[in-house]
Amino acid sequence: MTHPVDLIIFDLDGTLIDSLDDLTDATNHMLTSLGRPPLDRLGVRGLVGQGARRLVERAMPGETEQVIERGLALFLDFNHRHIADKTMLYPGVTETLDALRAGGKRLAIISNKNVALCREVIATLGAAHHFDEVLGADSLPQRKPAPEPVLKLLADFGVEPENAAMVGDSINDIAAGKGAGVHTVGCTWGYGDLDELLDADCRVDRFPELLDIFAIE
Repeated sequence: MTHPVDLIIFDLDGTLIDSLDDLTDATNHMLTSLGRPPLDRLGVRGLVGQGARRLVERAMPGETEQVIERGLALFLDFNHRHIADKTMLYPGVTETLDALRAGGKRLAIISNKNVALCREVIATLGAAHHFDEVLGADSLPQRKPAPEPVLKLLADFGVEPENAAMVGDSINDIAAGKGAGVHTVGCTWGYGDLDELLDADCRVDRFPELLDIFAIE
């Protein structure tokens, strides 16, 4: 990084946590409840990244608003009740976040998951204490890939764009970071295709590599 980074903003699903199995279960609970065939894990992976409503819409293309609303309620209820049955932090996340905090970095999350579910899952996984602020899909009128959530955190923390970074696995994260003028780091282990990370300033293949990116000894 050409400037020291004081604030590191993380995406959640596919970046900090592997939640795909729980998301697949929630999606298939919704689909089977509505008399539709289930999807495999890869099929659900292609639906993730733009929030729960968009996932439901993409899982049932062309459906009426009434069916979408019913599906969304089914999905969110199941996801809430099974928020971390199978979800795990990716390898090295806890140790890396500890080191970043010890190195004086402030950490935050911006997700397209509803904020209550974000807070619940990181608390359940014992990771909530790492983060000074969490924004979800319902925290602001705009969500990723719009830059507004990133801009809000810059204002909240009093940090200039050149002293902040956005870390994520999808085009939504990279676009939001670029739009706000912060550094961008693409994570290759997540749910997005690798070509979604082409515009990132750098890419990492393992979470602990962030310590080198942000010059933590």
